[in-house]
Amino acid sequence: MKLISAKVQNFRSAEDTGQFTIENVTCLVGKNEAGKSAVLQALAALNPHPATPIALDKERDYPRRYLTSYDARHPSEDAVVISTTWELAAEEIAAVEAEFGQGCLAETKVEIIRRYGRDPEWSIDINFSVALEHLYTRHKLDASERAQVKKADTSSALITLLKELGTLTEKQKALLQELEKAGSVTAAIRKILDRYLPKFMYFSNYDRMDGAIQIEAVSAMVADGSIQRDDNRGKKLFYEFLNYAHVPIEEITKVTTFETFNAKLQSASNTITDQILEYWTQNPDLAVNVEIDPARPGDPAPYNTGTIARARIYNQLHRVDTPFSERSTGFVWFFSFLVKFAQVKDEARPVILLLDEPGLTLHGKAQADLLRFFDEKLAPHHQIIYSTHSPFMVAPDRLMSTRIVEDQVNIDPRSGRRSPIGTKVREDVLERDPDTLFPLQGALGYEITQTLFVGKNTLLVEGPSDILYLQALSEELRRRKRTHLDSRWTLCPSGGIGNIRPFMSLFGGNSVNVAVLSDHGANEKRKIEELKRAEILKAGHFYSITEFVDQPEGDIEDIFHPEIFVGILNGAYDVPKGNLITVESLEAADTTTPRLVKKAEAIFRTMPSSVTEFDHFAPAAWLIENREILKGDTAPVEETLARAEKIFTTYNKLL
Repeated sequence: MKLISAKVQNFRSAEDTGQFTIENVTCLVGKNEAGKSAVLQALAALNPHPATPIALDKERDYPRRYLTSYDARHPSEDAVVISTTWELAAEEIAAVEAEFGQGCLAETKVEIIRRYGRDPEWSIDINFSVALEHLYTRHKLDASERAQVKKADTSSALITLLKELGTLTEKQKALLQELEKAGSVTAAIRKILDRYLPKFMYFSNYDRMDGAIQIEAVSAMVADGSIQRDDNRGKKLFYEFLNYAHVPIEEITKVTTFETFNAKLQSASNTITDQILEYWTQNPDLAVNVEIDPARPGDPAPYNTGTIARARIYNQLHRVDTPFSERSTGFVWFFSFLVKFAQVKDEARPVILLLDEPGLTLHGKAQADLLRFFDEKLAPHHQIIYSTHSPFMVAPDRLMSTRIVEDQVNIDPRSGRRSPIGTKVREDVLERDPDTLFPLQGALGYEITQTLFVGKNTLLVEGPSDILYLQALSEELRRRKRTHLDSRWTLCPSGGIGNIRPFMSLFGGNSVNVAVLSDHGANEKRKIEELKRAEILKAGHFYSITEFVDQPEGDIEDIFHPEIFVGILNGAYDVPKGNLITVESLEAADTTTPRLVKKAEAIFRTMPSSVTEFDHFAPAAWLIENREILKGDTAPVEETLARAEKIFTTYNKLL
């Protein structure tokens, strides 16, 4: 059975969330106090897993402002808290049809609700004509026996008719006996499907395993049931870890062979360590060890008497171990979650994982590891619903599986008085409150930055105009079947040489091969030398344009022969005939520099006001649309293409 939609009502701040769909991995995004935890806990109460036995409590959970009027608001039946819709799998449909005939289910979806003080209630759309006919055939009723009950259109009606007959044939008696034992066809089908209904396991950011427990004290908690109390969650997780290690707490005091006992502890420790290190990239040098020893009288209570179980983390790099409780809260949470998950991963009955703010204390990169763990280890076997307000816990490629959670308020337009509407869950993720959307905006912005501009092989240039110039030149060389820029390069504008170091800090650690083609002005020589000394780029991955145009200063525009560049300027700005730029007038505009772009800036300062002010982008944009200026075999064209080819050859060798 797959959960496909849900609605929470009459539960804390969630007076009516509205119906919302559920995916295989569903992310609930919302601000603090929006009601995300309430939604997850209400779901958990539908069919809770024994490891997280969440129960509905009317006095605690019903919306407090309506509690005194509960009976008036729900005079005939207790309030519905959670309503769900499930899609049946082929295996489950086949199991039902084996008992009641092919086509006995009129709908492959079932609805399950839960009220305060009640067990889950099912709504199953049954094709009774098919189901009853299957029962008649199975019990071999003949035509006359069938005729006596032909008015029955449900199993309940059939039971009534059979009882009213008075004298029954043996086959009719057997049919009635089967129906009365089952209660009804609906009840029988529910019993079949009930074994497929997943359990809900709720795990919050605050569920963290204690670093040590006193065995005798925890044994007493298990015996009297107090281990289930919220303030004992850390001890309960340690108790569950020992069960996972196949050395349950009940057997610890009975073990007499050290080697057997120690081997089990080491095996469990190694298994958990391997799982952690597969998805914990923050520190690969950690190992988990569990020790069980007699208490030391000098230790603080309760660890000074009885038998003490301790978890310790060994750092293989520094060759030191520390108490589990002294590790980062992120690591403690991740370890605790793996212990909890280890209990259910091999269960025959499916489990839906409800994770409240998972990995809240993890570093952003570790949160990405956690998402990867969800996708690779959990999602193939379990549905996951988790809440977050962290951009790093929102998968940017699955934004449409994100649900927005808001605690909405009504404001009276006259008095300005605020009154609560309650928690709402919405699927229109791009049409809600900007504060609520912040994690989605952050996730999408980070992804765009990582993928739109930055590729595995990134060539940093000055600005967007550089990209257009290089694309135009590369395309012309490609057309001529000469060396052009390899398509594996992603051209990315850096905004200037001063931004290269920050860029490398942000993206250089992501296995990105970065090279730089930089402009070179008179005042940038020192910056270039410092950048090379900093060694933030691989050797031979930084070039300035001057190394390809044979002049002391240069920009991307200096790749072009002056005659070609003049043609680009005149075309891009539609320069009037009386003011047409020539190679000679461009050269004379500023004789203090060899840089064509500086000369262009100077000559445009003398243009009439009807000519648009010069900018770096317009000529490049014009060239993209008018590449015929690069066609032909004139000396200026050949000189321009030869320079470009030299650049592309140099950078292609860096791949």
